[in-house]
Amino acid sequence: MVQTNFEAVGDTRFVITLPDADSINHVVVFMTGAQPFPDDLGGGVYFSWPSPDGAPEWHFLGTITNQKPSAIFKISGLKKTSMPSENPFLLSHPQQSSHHAQIGISAEPLSVVCGLTPATDAASTQSWQLEFARSMCENLHNYSASYARSIQQLPSAGYGPNETFVPLSSLVNWYNNFTRKLHQNTNFWRS
Repeated sequence: MVQTNFEAVGDTRFVITLPDADSINHVVVFMTGAQPFPDDLGGGVYFSWPSPDGAPEWHFLGTITNQKPSAIFKISGLKKTSMPSENPFLLSHPQQSSHHAQIGISAEPLSVVCGLTPATDAASTQSWQLEFARSMCENLHNYSASYARSIQQLPSAGYGPNETFVPLSSLVNWYNNFTRKLHQNTNFWRS
């Protein structure tokens, strides 16, 4: 439901509480048209979710301005809650907990607010990081496997007769090639 009951917490800062925010994945923030920002100001939009210790954690989501009076923000990955295993009483009698989130708007100079970096959705960040790590490991495995050798006679170092070895120089070559490609195109690993 549309909520417009922002509370002033300073001359240029306003906050609204979102009750039962656990099921909210996106928020829409828009100017109502009642009063525009002064020409040199915009609104920094912030999201607060209680941390496991109860203190709020504020995340910058983005901006609204007279030229861009509305925005949709994905907040599902920014909502971090404590794990049920941290409270042994919840394990035997599961309870539904309800969290209250807050949206904050801060009127700030456009030069400041437009230079801020929005928080990334944690789930999507983790997803691309896992994808990158998997791709990098597969690339390393395939590259180094082409240099693998079996050595028949080994000193008594605890290696079995069927062990395969990779020369260290091939790993150095792989690393140099990988970083060179990464500097040329940060998304080369996606192809």
